Amino acid sequence: MKTMKKKIVLAYSGGLDTSVILKWLVEKGYEVIAYCADIGQQDDFEKIKAKALKTGASKVYVSDLKKEFVTDYIFPAIKANAIYEGRYMMGTSLARPLTAKKQIEIAKQEGAEYVSHGATGKGNDQVRFELSYYALNPSIKVFAPWKDPEFLSEFSGRTDMLNYAEKHGIDVVQSAEKPYSEDENLMHISHEAGILEDPSLPYKKDILKHCVHLDKTPDKEENIEVHFKDGIPVKVINKEDGTQHTESLALFMYLNKIGAKHGVGVVDMVENRFVGIKSRGIYETPGATILRAAHMDIEGVAMDREVMKIRDMLIPKFAEYVYNGFWFAPEMDFLLAAIDKSQEMIDGVVHLSLYKGNVIINSRESPSSLYDQDLSSMDIEGGFDQTDSKGFIKINAIRLKAHKAILNKFNKDYFD
Repeated sequence: MKTMKKKIVLAYSGGLDTSVILKWLVEKGYEVIAYCADIGQQDDFEKIKAKALKTGASKVYVSDLKKEFVTDYIFPAIKANAIYEGRYMMGTSLARPLTAKKQIEIAKQEGAEYVSHGATGKGNDQVRFELSYYALNPSIKVFAPWKDPEFLSEFSGRTDMLNYAEKHGIDVVQSAEKPYSEDENLMHISHEAGILEDPSLPYKKDILKHCVHLDKTPDKEENIEVHFKDGIPVKVINKEDGTQHTESLALFMYLNKIGAKHGVGVVDMVENRFVGIKSRGIYETPGATILRAAHMDIEGVAMDREVMKIRDMLIPKFAEYVYNGFWFAPEMDFLLAAIDKSQEMIDGVVHLSLYKGNVIINSRESPSSLYDQDLSSMDIEGGFDQTDSKGFIKINAIRLKAHKAILNKFNKDYFD
């Protein structure tokens, strides 16, 4: 009686690591189903599919997740003004839970008891993938090659993998001109490892794949409008040529295009990985950088002060949970619900210009604006009795005066 092979769904990119892993799993007796998530990376998916089948996959899925990535992951992060360690907009972090979610769906559809990925045992992605797998299907079995003793004994490094690929006829394109790794999706492209691992060395201009370096950007600013409804971007208008987009994916792709043209969203930073290792990365995130700046500005006129204080306290936790791989955790459900509540009146339009890497806010309008020009004016009396401020200040000064009195008494008693 023929023994049925164990099915495993492998997150497959077509690169060296996942191609070697695919072949290795086949040799170990697994039926490998390759899965490619199209989240906006500029890849030839037909070529990747053909390569996976040639390498030994029994089936290949290519899932177009671009729109879902924008509406269900990028836009919620924009509503939260999410940013990790003050600088990183988390393009990779936000993509992993979506990728894992679809992988689990395919595993269920195929009746596969295993899923696998090619993430290193030193990085963040292994955590993001595996926490998502277990949160979505607690009974799933995960095979992580870079944490498997048998796999590690055979592949101690890149040279072993290249030799294995050559032995098994796996096509691997190597480039001496690009001695670093990249991760690309609709939200950003990251550059790290290799020659970038020395944080004291500046990156070369030609590393940028999407964003134009500042010395090549236009010498004229470009003016646009970004419209929001409940904190969600719903329209972008280019005031120079009249271009308009309202559909979420088209809107975001357009902002990526014009933002990149003006060099917006380039960050070179050293961050703290979840596993406790510091990592240097170069990020290009043009569209999301524009949206975050515009969103923060419209909140300035449309969000209550105390709500903003509480929401701002949640931003670091939101970013931490996303970065560390807890998108499908109950604490994220709570945060997402709270953030959605805070956005119910965040409507309006922000007028801004793009110039030499900068997002310059020019003005804003909101039908739910809490800004009262008469109350704010230094020239108009209306609506605010300035003599009330005397009592307001006295009340707030009570504890300060008490604190100073205690200090004076302590110093007098102690030193006398």
